[in-house]
Amino acid sequence: MKKFEISPKIYVVLTMIFAGAMMRLIPHWPNFTPIAAIALFGGTFLKRKDLAFLIPVAAMLLSDVVLGFHTTMFPVYASFIAIVGMGLFLQNRLTVVNTLTASLASSVLFYLVTNFASWTSGLMPYPLNAAGLMQSYVAGLPFLFNGMMGDLFYNSVLFGALYLVSSRQAIYTR
Repeated sequence: MKKFEISPKIYVVLTMIFAGAMMRLIPHWPNFTPIAAIALFGGTFLKRKDLAFLIPVAAMLLSDVVLGFHTTMFPVYASFIAIVGMGLFLQNRLTVVNTLTASLASSVLFYLVTNFASWTSGLMPYPLNAAGLMQSYVAGLPFLFNGMMGDLFYNSVLFGALYLVSSRQAIYTR
């Protein structure tokens, strides 16, 4: 009978899920979390694409169990799935400029989708017309700013750490 072993990669995946969930649970600026960066990074670098999609969704689900489920969960989770898709697109076009662009684009995507979903839910104090939608987007601008800053920070940490580790490894193997 084979002994059950957990690969180091599974430990990394579980650590990313746990870290993403925990960062949502500790006090933080609104929308300043690593989930979008984890989604972009996973889509860019994980060979197993199922894990790239699973990690941000699992981190969200784990933290939503504690924080509470909400009416806009589907659009929020769909946004992170789309951000993994951005990472898939980025993987063969990896440059600093493209990574920064993808980071900012993921923030804007999340902002547009989730504000639209919040507005259509009827829970926001804005009328369900074009003017109300614009009011919702204007009111959400501080969250967009926080999201952009968070995504830039966490993407810099993830992509930068991988770059540093890779470049160090290249130095040691020469």
